[in-house]
Amino acid sequence: MMRLALSALALCALTACTQFPELDQTVSPDLENADFPALIPLDPILAGTRTATRDNTQTQAVLEARVANLRARAAQIRGSVLTGRERQRLAEGLQ
Repeated sequence: MMRLALSALALCALTACTQFPELDQTVSPDLENADFPALIPLDPILAGTRTATRDNTQTQAVLEARVANLRARAAQIRGSVLTGRERQRLAEGLQ
């Protein structure tokens, strides 16, 4: 437990010695003198999101169609990859 605390303390001390990049004069004078962006109220934006409704019947139908499609694809993949003739050639080659 004491080793962990000392290790954490040493790590914190090492990170305090890092070099920070020079940030002075990184903002152009145009940006520095520019006006702040206009603030707009959030109520109209949030009101538009509250009025959006979902059609649960349509959503259910879309999901059921997707499930059926995925199950059909899984059934195709589940089948054998090799034909009977290919399996026979493979078995003869292994002997």
